Amino acid sequence: MPRPIAEQLKQSPDIIAESFADVTVLFADIVNFTKLTETQPAANVVDLLNQVFSRFDQLAENHGLEKIKTIGDAYMVAAGLPQPQENHVAAVAAMAVEMQEALAEFNAQTQQNITLRIGIHTGPVVAGVIGLKKFAYDLWGDTVNTASRMESHGVPNGIQISEATYERLQSCCDRYEFRQRGPIIIKGKGPMVTYLLRPCPADTISAQS
Repeated sequence: MPRPIAEQLKQSPDIIAESFADVTVLFADIVNFTKLTETQPAANVVDLLNQVFSRFDQLAENHGLEKIKTIGDAYMVAAGLPQPQENHVAAVAAMAVEMQEALAEFNAQTQQNITLRIGIHTGPVVAGVIGLKKFAYDLWGDTVNTASRMESHGVPNGIQISEATYERLQSCCDRYEFRQRGPIIIKGKGPMVTYLLRPCPADTISAQS
């Protein structure tokens, strides 16, 4: 739970809820994880998830992002809350790329072949705390649903972003390349234009600097 929210919860029993007009949400999911659990002992599965998600936790801390929760083999992080963050879109994009790099390093060290789907969307959310004994800080709204759909309708080893996120990134950052997809049919949303993000080659960035 974010420290400011935890302190607020200690001081007041009132409902904690707040609207944020502009945040960026990322969902990541391990591809074919269910099949992996069927071939590995339970301890191995938990250890694998702990190693991978611990790496992601460190990246989130490095970029000043807020880990919201894990849901099975899915990982959710957000930026721009509970404290405003001016560069939240760029920070989440950077984390997404570094998540792929961290997973590639993990695979090389452990002889695994794990892949991720990552989805990102930017927009307004409602955030708050729910629960009586086991409190949870969570997010709700169309932005959350769309970010989740960006992941679930994405491609393995890909970072799929919405048009809203793309417009913010391409106007302020020259570190990435974008490949347009679509319009593709997104469950619950209909046709949407999306983009696959990947980092520019190092020599390209050097030439632009």
